[in-house]
Amino acid sequence: MTTTAITHIATLVTNDPSLTDGTPLGLIQDAAVVVDGDRVVWTGASSKAPATDNAVDAGGRAMVPGFVDSHSHLVFAGDRTQEFNARMSGRPYSAGGIRTTVAATRAAGDEQLSANVARHLAEALRQGTTTLETKSGYGLTVEDEARALQIAAAHTDEVTYLGAHIVAPEYADDPAGYVDLVTGPMLDACAPYARWIDVFCERGAFDGDQARTVLTAGLARGLGARVHANQLGHGPGVQLAVELGAASADHCTHLTDADVDALGQGGTVATLLPGAEFSTRAAWPDARRLLDAGATVALSTDCNPGSSYTSSMAFCIALAVRDMGMTPDEALWSATAGGAAALRRTDIGRIAPGARADLLLLDAPSHVHLAYRPGVPLTGAVWRGGERVR
Repeated sequence: MTTTAITHIATLVTNDPSLTDGTPLGLIQDAAVVVDGDRVVWTGASSKAPATDNAVDAGGRAMVPGFVDSHSHLVFAGDRTQEFNARMSGRPYSAGGIRTTVAATRAAGDEQLSANVARHLAEALRQGTTTLETKSGYGLTVEDEARALQIAAAHTDEVTYLGAHIVAPEYADDPAGYVDLVTGPMLDACAPYARWIDVFCERGAFDGDQARTVLTAGLARGLGARVHANQLGHGPGVQLAVELGAASADHCTHLTDADVDALGQGGTVATLLPGAEFSTRAAWPDARRLLDAGATVALSTDCNPGSSYTSSMAFCIALAVRDMGMTPDEALWSATAGGAAALRRTDIGRIAPGARADLLLLDAPSHVHLAYRPGVPLTGAVWRGGERVR
């Protein structure tokens, strides 16, 4: 393996408080990072960087950890432009739109679905996303859910079984039968390809009792739990996620004081998905309320063809700062270290010795520009696992 030093970094965001003054971002000014193989082995002042085989001059630009996008739905086919256009003309969003994508996904071949996942992952990587979770959920048959997870697992290690996205059309009059399918034959076929199990606990999808059944079945098979919770209204999703020790409760748009307290006191990350609120003109999650309660907050794109068709973590950072009460520092932490926490990973989301060398060099002197200059492409260079990919 060869070593590489990236020097003259104006501001290095390490997300490791122990490396500097104890603040969450662990900022180092005029910094350097040394990479050996796929790992970071040294960080510190540029003037003190050790000798290495190779050197890269950052030219006074900022560096942050690669973004960790902990919630997406990339195994799909079809297009929902007409639905978006209608919604922007006044029609409210409902979970029923998922059925359109289910029909298109079932009709698509494996090669088409795999190419679509690869295209979106490449799009995200070009923007600095070096870890991305993705789900099934647009097949809703044993065969289609299993093939979706096989396709996803060929592209990313963070794969989630979401057979409980909505009740399959064939079971519209028998939701209990569909839950039996999801927790029985479908789980048997899908568990070997997934790390996580998820459920859309929401009106129009699955109620609290159904969601509990789905999650406990997955936990019994060794899958970690995640929950689509409290997106469209108040409900039991957040409380269920915390009770079952889920890694994350995702959306968290409509929360009671008890929900906020539970997230603040428990180990479940509140993953906020501002792209969905932007695309559906819904109420924004109150990140400030969660942070002030001591909750761990992650930001993610929720990239999907219906309610949040964006792969831009930088865009989500800007929305979180503008409309959700987060500071630029908090939003960046949530898009990196917060996402890592939502995936229960310690090797990503930070730039510190021992971490995977996932690095994003910005075409800006400070990470604050991610919110300060919304919509502007600021990706200067990207390394994933120590390999420069952009």
